[in-house]
Amino acid sequence: MSTQETEHTLMTISAEYVALVGSFLFVGLEAFIRILTLALHISTAVRNASDFVEICALYGYYAEEHVVRTGDGYLLGLHRLAWRKGEESQRVNNGPDSVKKSVVYLHHGLLMNSEVWVCLTDEERCLPFKLLEKGYDVWLGNNRGNKYSKKSVHHSPTDIPFWNFSMDEFALHDIPDSISYILEATGMPSLSYIGFSQGTAQAFATLAVHPKLNDQVNVFIALAPAMSPAGLSNGIVDALVKASPQVLFLLFGRRSILSSATMWQSILYPPIFVRAIDIGLDFLFGWKARNISMSQKLAAYPHLYSFTSTKSVVHWFQIIRTKSFQMYDDDVQPVVSLGSVSKYTKVAKFPTRNIKTPIVLVYGGSDSLVDIKVMKRELPAHTIATEIPHYEHLDFLWAREVDTLVFPHVFDALDSFVDAEHSQEEYNNYHSARHASMNAGAQMKSLTYMSEDESNQANTYAEVASATPSNGIISMRSPQHSSSSASARKRARMSTSEYDSGESSPNSPATPTRASRDSEHGNWNGNGNLTRKMRQARSGSIGSQISFQEKNGRGISIGASKAVSGVVSGVGLGGMTGAKGSGDESVGKSKSKSKSKSKKEK
Repeated sequence: MSTQETEHTLMTISAEYVALVGSFLFVGLEAFIRILTLALHISTAVRNASDFVEICALYGYYAEEHVVRTGDGYLLGLHRLAWRKGEESQRVNNGPDSVKKSVVYLHHGLLMNSEVWVCLTDEERCLPFKLLEKGYDVWLGNNRGNKYSKKSVHHSPTDIPFWNFSMDEFALHDIPDSISYILEATGMPSLSYIGFSQGTAQAFATLAVHPKLNDQVNVFIALAPAMSPAGLSNGIVDALVKASPQVLFLLFGRRSILSSATMWQSILYPPIFVRAIDIGLDFLFGWKARNISMSQKLAAYPHLYSFTSTKSVVHWFQIIRTKSFQMYDDDVQPVVSLGSVSKYTKVAKFPTRNIKTPIVLVYGGSDSLVDIKVMKRELPAHTIATEIPHYEHLDFLWAREVDTLVFPHVFDALDSFVDAEHSQEEYNNYHSARHASMNAGAQMKSLTYMSEDESNQANTYAEVASATPSNGIISMRSPQHSSSSASARKRARMSTSEYDSGESSPNSPATPTRASRDSEHGNWNGNGNLTRKMRQARSGSIGSQISFQEKNGRGISIGASKAVSGVVSGVGLGGMTGAKGSGDESVGKSKSKSKSKSKKEK
């Protein structure tokens, strides 16, 4: 073969390789553009959805709407998700022949409504949808005055008396009346409560002032809990509202606060509106919102604001000023007191230490509104606290990894605490579940963790789990870095506190207490043990009682494909992780007291 022919052949082969590589690049680019277009389409669809029902319909779920009348005449909107896809024809918790499902109630935060729970850009990160797929009857509440509860039998929303309410009314009427309606509608004796932000404060208050309500709530799961915030990030604004909370009445009137927000939302270009919200959150609270994607912000921020009274915000600043989780103070206190007024008058505090319902706190280490030390002092000893170090406030609703860092804690608490009598057995079950998750996590040898600014460093979970603590502190070292620099940046704390009233052995099996009412699922074998299917479901979640935390206080993110339950700050029982159950896993409550008694007799 001549030299020219050889060169021609080589050029032809090179051209074919270039064409082949180019075609692969174009295919990859097409797939990327398709995924990006789909994400933008979902984000746009969620952003433009008009209400809760429409958002759920985007994902193929049917939502019911209910109205409950409070004792003082307000009409509150409730939403219900009781049917998986294709189950719409079934009767759920409606008579003796209907499908029985455990009930979960979710409540939103300040200046919000029930839409914040479902305005996610993917189904996996939507807590109500995940609960529904796990077999729960999910209800979502709304406060008086917001989008779904802007009606009263006594006053019009244009009247000042309509907006004369604070957190006192939320605690005395809205929450207990909503729970009463749900239990009556479903025929269930009790439910589980999941609150976010002010939704947790309302539960703290209502459980404290309604002793009988403690017998109707199995467990209270508080996401980004709020009780006695330290204040605002901006010093000038913080000093102003602390000096005189009533100044808000001068700024916003005595009706709805920030009522013009909906106008700005409608006229601003969506990315500009998102930027404005981010600037406002950073200005007031110091939140950077880095854990929430831009597409999620574009979808969720239009559903972030809802109406509430100025008085309810004034109430919060009274709490911040006095550093006490108290009822609304109707007396206008002077900025400078010349006498000992407090000696003769005292605003009643919510007696939160009287709460009997098990309390599970999941809070962010970067959340400026959570003062966990103050909260621990004001809550009963059986409270369990878990920290996600790098999470801020809104991350518990919309963060990228919320399904792996937060949801396992929710699922384990729901699986463990099922009896409204809050027995010691349930606490033991929770403790056993925590150890089961810990053991499963230690077996994941390939699991790694990464800090925000050092994603190239990695240590296995097994190494961390097997390390011996020195005075409760373990310094982590990456193979790629010197021990001095690595230990200066990262630490792992071992939680050592245990439940003070006795616990089961760490090696004891995790006994499920939310066994199925329907035997067709076959997760419960009747002998107090997990079947193979349940064990496989539990082994899919990774638990940690170890706190990964940088020296400067910044959090970490977990670089793993399995569920990781953030960081545990041991309080009472300490933290635990949850099993990611399969979609068809039943979670009906098991009322098997008679079986347990017979076992003991044997």
